[in-house]
Parts: sequence; structure tokens; C-alpha cells
Amino acid sequence: MANSLFVAALLLAPVLGAPAPQVTIPASFGPDSQVSASVQPSTSGYRVEVLENGYTSATYHGPYTGTPTTIGAVPGPTTLAASIAPQPLNPTATYYNTKGVPLNPMPAPFTPAGGLGTNGSLPRYMVNSDFDFESIALGLYQEWIELDLFHDGLARFTDEQFTAAGLGPEARSLIEFMGNQESGHATLLTNMLGERAPKECVYNYPYTTVREWVDFMQRLTRFGESGVWGFINHLDSREVGQLLAQSIATEARQQQIFRQMSGLTPMNVWFENGWPQSWSWTMLAPYISYCPENTTRLAWQNFPTLHILNNANINRYSPNDTAQDGSETVGPRIADPSRSNITTGSCINLNVTGYGCGPAIAHNKSEPLSFPGKKVLFRWDAPGSAVGPNNSYVTSTSAGTPKFVGWSQQLNLTYSPLTVTGNNSGYTYQPEGFVYGNDGIINGTMAVMLTDVNLYVTPFNVSLLNPHIVALGLYQAG
Repeated sequence: MANSLFVAALLLAPVLGAPAPQVTIPASFGPDSQVSASVQPSTSGYRVEVLENGYTSATYHGPYTGTPTTIGAVPGPTTLAASIAPQPLNPTATYYNTKGVPLNPMPAPFTPAGGLGTNGSLPRYMVNSDFDFESIALGLYQEWIELDLFHDGLARFTDEQFTAAGLGPEARSLIEFMGNQESGHATLLTNMLGERAPKECVYNYPYTTVREWVDFMQRLTRFGESGVWGFINHLDSREVGQLLAQSIATEARQQQIFRQMSGLTPMNVWFENGWPQSWSWTMLAPYISYCPENTTRLAWQNFPTLHILNNANINRYSPNDTAQDGSETVGPRIADPSRSNITTGSCINLNVTGYGCGPAIAHNKSEPLSFPGKKVLFRWDAPGSAVGPNNSYVTSTSAGTPKFVGWSQQLNLTYSPLTVTGNNSGYTYQPEGFVYGNDGIINGTMAVMLTDVNLYVTPFNVSLLNPHIVALGLYQAG
């Protein structure tokens, strides 16, 4: 309740400083809005039960078994074009300061001219376009699964299983706190959407061990974080973007912590990568089983899955020994974790510098998970698979024959040629490249895709590549 009170107060207060504490919950939270300012209980249809050590989780985490009543992404009244064509530079983008001092009159003392939302108008913390609504609704779907996921492992596994994975009571307490953070995030996004905000759903998880749970969380928070960086500066509502940035900064910390708990280097890039909404929705949707009736649907695309057959197993002290047939990933879904119950070559309980991978502040790997020149093997699905809530979304692509592999990381979208070896199978070699200095582009947990062209895109217009994507995958580069 304390979180709800604070957020409701924040959504009403003029932002001239920190909002004053509120003792009663307001009835509305923005002009022309009369939507309840508190998150409603889940209507997923599955009760919460108390499991290990008093932790709670939903009683069901499994696949959808019914028949979908609605199919496909939600459409608009009409669609104006098949794609958005690249355009020349904005003709008003001409400012360049050669003097190093303010060039224009200041509107107030110590206030340089320019900026958006700086004219003193009262902030309105509500989505302000279809783009805003669909983007924040996607973000809320993400927050809901994190709220459920972070608590589920705590309730599912025993003290002994956590101890065997190197995670003691203090680590579990931290994970519980991160799960509670998601309650606040869900409240915030619900308030900014209004009455049609999506509700919490029922989820289907791929893990069977503590290590796989933590690995899955570091992958899921990667696309949760990158999915927001990709759209946040395109939002029409600057106010919504402000609050969203303050929540996604927490998500970035969560991703780093889950990497540490997985025995991975917490930070191995100079810049985080931003993704279009359809990329993160493609990765999230396969893990949602059921949603309550009349749950708000999304407009984003679901791409076919790109399976990386020799994606490095993070639980091996020699990642190059990972099987080449996809068998060391726990399942076929796009963000499934590495299999932890390998019988030989495990680094989990290996206390050897450079080779061990137990939970730690940092590890230096004597043998990296990937490297420039590594042969990366692919298999990709055809479009037309039923995915997502109630199996009611369908994977699709408008691209032609795949010719390139796109590697999206840091500030770059880098391509390598694809060699097709059979029906929906092929390989490439991991390219080498640097952002600045010795900062290698390809590292961390990152998106890879097959494309029909090697279109030049940059962090602010990467969504122009969507019509050319054949299949999308998640690569464990480091």
C-alpha cells in the first residue's frame, strides 16, 4: 500500500521538487482521468499457495491447453503502409555550438534555452499516443512476469538446493526484494495506462534447478531492460519517459545481479543495447500461458525463433565443449537457459580462478563463452507458430530469403554473411569489431537475427530493420 500511495501522489504532484507525502489515496491521477490508482489483485484464476520457507507462488505454471478465441496482434483502424521508409536528416536538426557558451537568451537564471517540458507546464503522467500506450502496456506485461518469476523460484526450491547453488539466505532475501520492486513497477505502469492496463497472467517457465532459474532471470531482464531503452526516447509523453527511466534503472541493476548469481561477469560492455518493442515481445510471449478474459492485447510483431544450436553453456568451465546440436539448452524457446545438470565439465562448484562459475561479485574467464571467429550454428522456425497468451498470437515475417546475421549490441548493429546448409539451417562466424578503443562490440547477453538485407541502422532507428527480419534469437556471448 505504501508504494501505491507514493505513486498516486507522484502522478498528481507538480514536479517542482520531491512530492509531498500523502496520507490518503487520490481518486484520480491525471487530467481527464478517473482510473483507480491502485493495482488490482490478479484475476488469473489460479490461487497463490505458500511453499518453501513461507514464500508464495501461483499454483500453476504450465502450458496453455485451451483453444484461443482471438488470433493475432491487435490491429489499428487501418494500416497506412507496409513499412516505414528511411528518411533524410531532420532539417531542423542544425544546432552546433562552436563557442562553448550559451548562444540563445536564457528563459530564467541558470536555465539554458531549449529542452522539452521545461516551460513550467504541469506534468501529466499518462500515455499520450497509441505508441505510448502499446509500449507501456508491453512494459507492464514484462513487469508482471518478473513479479511472478522472482518469487516463484523462492517458493519452488529448498534451502538445500539454494545452498548447493551457492546462494544463501541473504541472496534469497535480495531476490525477494527485487520481486517486491516489481510490485511498485507494475503499479506505476498501471497508473500511467489507465483502466485498460493489462493484468497479471499465468506463466510457463523452463527451469528445473536453481541455476537454471537464475540464468533464465538474467536473460529475461536483459530483454526487459533493452526493450525499454529501445523505445523510451520515442515516447510522446516525456513525463511517462521520466518515470519509466527511473524504474528501468532498477531493472538494469537486477540484470547485473542475476549475472553475478549466474557466475557471469556483471559488466562486460561499455554501452547497453536498445531493442524495438517487437524484439522484446517475441522473447517474452512464449513464456505467457493464460491471461484473464478481456486482457488488453498488444500490437507488436512476434518473429519466428532463431535457435542457436551451440549457444555457450554458462555452466561449463570450457564453454567450447558445449554440444553442437542445441541439447545443452533446456528447451526450444527463445530465452531458455543453459542446462545445468551436465555430468562432466561443470564449473558450478569448481573453486579455480578463471574456470569456476559459482555466484561471485566478478569472474574472469580463462576461456570465454564466445570469441571472434567462432562458428555459430543456427536453425530457425518457419512463421505461423501459435505463441503467447492463450496461444493467440502468431509468429510472422515479411522478409525474403535470409542472407545475413545481424548482431545487435552496444551502439552497433553489425552483420556477418549467413551460409545456408539445409532447410532452415545454416551458420556464420562471429564477427570482430570495436565500439571505441578495445571495447569489443559483441559481448554479454544479446539479440541476433537473420535478415534478408544488411540495412544500415543506428540506435535511434533500429526498428526500420523489422520488415527484414526472418528470425530472432538470444545469444550468450559473454
